[in-house]
Amino acid sequence: MSIKYAILGILSYNSFTGYELKKIIRDSSFMYWSGNNNQIYKSLIELLDGRLVTSEVRYQESSPSKKIYTITEKGLDELKKWILSSPEPPEFKKTFLIQLAWADQLSTDELNTLLSQYEDEIKMQIILQQEMRRRQAFFPNRTPREGFIWDMIYQNIISSYENELEWIKRLRTELFCNHNEEEINTMNYAVVKRKDKKYIECASAKTPIHNEQNALDLIAACIEHDTNLLMIHMEALDDDFFRLRTGLAGDILQKFINYHIKVTIVITDSQKVKGKLREFLSESNRGDNFRAFNNKNEAENWLLDL
Repeated sequence: MSIKYAILGILSYNSFTGYELKKIIRDSSFMYWSGNNNQIYKSLIELLDGRLVTSEVRYQESSPSKKIYTITEKGLDELKKWILSSPEPPEFKKTFLIQLAWADQLSTDELNTLLSQYEDEIKMQIILQQEMRRRQAFFPNRTPREGFIWDMIYQNIISSYENELEWIKRLRTELFCNHNEEEINTMNYAVVKRKDKKYIECASAKTPIHNEQNALDLIAACIEHDTNLLMIHMEALDDDFFRLRTGLAGDILQKFINYHIKVTIVITDSQKVKGKLREFLSESNRGDNFRAFNNKNEAENWLLDL
């Protein structure tokens, strides 16, 4: 994709500075191009020379002046002409497939590690794309049709990653006869519905939650079921969670906060909470993102704002 058409498209929505254009394109899931950030400014110069955009310097009393770019009628005509050109077929340039093509020389453990790493990367991308869609930092919605088109663009990207995830799961399952899907996914959770709200409840895990990836799996479950509410029972947590020196509790809870997941932990065994962990939980219980309770009813009431 030529970067100038992305610029023209963005400017057809609103006038922006070069910095704002760079940020919109950088944060986009689909307005990618090969090159560095200077290409945006080079393209803006070309668009100015071609009278496809205009620029205006706006002076500010308390801040540096800034140059605002606006699309012209000629620029709109050029953009429409490009939109009406024959669409290109989707590109399938996946470096991982080249790695996989020669992966038979790896041992079983090495191959399983490679596939696990790729699966984790795909899960992370799904979470990121879901979050970008939710935030809608740049989301033209001037008409219902335009809003629908942009929403479907995000769905296209997310579904591509979801299809990739299903493919990699099938690959791993069929490659390793001594593994099955149940062993690969050890998180046991349920979707609990209360009136007009719902949350994810993780009561146990075949392999207790012991790293940030496990936290991401639960975040993915929340996104999949369209909720940001999560309840975890102490039985699903690794013992290291209750040893503050390991840093596991802080790392996992920070992950939930980063993805705006409201989480509560039900700790029915008071012997698990002592020393610095007690202080840590007491401090955390003052916030709105995470709290620990000693029974499920209190945890659920807080989680659902009852």
